[in-house]
Amino acid sequence: MVNSETPNLYFLAGVTASGKSAIALEWAEKNEAEILSCDSVALYRGMDIGSAKPNPDERARVKHHGLDLANVDQRYDVSQYNKYAETIIEEVYKRKGKVLVVGGSGFYLRSFFSAVVDEVIVSNEIKNVVEELYRMEGLDGLIKKLNNLNPSGLGKLDTFNPVRVIKALERCMATGSTLQDLKIEFDKKPRPYSSFKKNTCLLDRADHEIETLIEVRTKSMLESGLIEEVETLLDQGLLRNYPASSSVGYREVLSYLRGELSRDELCSAIELSTRQLVSKQRKWFRKYYQADQILIPAGGEPLNLEELSWHSDT
Repeated sequence: MVNSETPNLYFLAGVTASGKSAIALEWAEKNEAEILSCDSVALYRGMDIGSAKPNPDERARVKHHGLDLANVDQRYDVSQYNKYAETIIEEVYKRKGKVLVVGGSGFYLRSFFSAVVDEVIVSNEIKNVVEELYRMEGLDGLIKKLNNLNPSGLGKLDTFNPVRVIKALERCMATGSTLQDLKIEFDKKPRPYSSFKKNTCLLDRADHEIETLIEVRTKSMLESGLIEEVETLLDQGLLRNYPASSSVGYREVLSYLRGELSRDELCSAIELSTRQLVSKQRKWFRKYYQADQILIPAGGEPLNLEELSWHSDT
């Protein structure tokens, strides 16, 4: 039940290149809030340009959390993020602060609204076995193994997503249970942050505007040294981290460095992947993110802070 003592959590979600960071920075600065990044790429150290990570000046204006949490050769997952976010939110509200969660990484964002992780412990041995299977037989090999462990089917598992398939297989192998049984137990988990009032906003753009913004963003990233950033990350073990190395922008640069793309093709490939990501994000938001307010600024203009329904909240 919401009352005057109920703390507020604020969420600004939106598709890639929609302008979330700028409006989040402005709102947080004016409302003395701290920003909690909800980005599955920006949490890695060194993945700065490709994730459009806030620069030092922006971090000096507003305190940011959720950035640079792990080395690029360390696989960081939503369960780790979930625990981290809980700690940050508790600390901020103990000192009477505010938190604005900002991002477009659906699975990470969902962790604030519904349970997304279980208590299954997956050993390094199982992780290594699954990783080797993926390396040798690809996604088809993972799905074949998973089907053998789930004779009644794989339910709604996204079998086109290697990360989801890997996670599912690891959990089935670790517990000896089927995905259906794991889901039954999982559905019994309580909803997170039930003591908070959640204020949600979704930011988007018209298709032609997003395409223009993506083109500008991609050109800027390449001019700012994205290729050189990936070369440095390779030396730091990027290829040992599938989710990181397969993220948009980074996987295309890796293809370029292997000689599979020309420089001109690289730019087009990143733009295409980014547009595809935007399409996936929109579908996810429609299905899982219940926004109190949807804002679609016209004409490529930045979002006016006054348009936020909770812009003057104190």
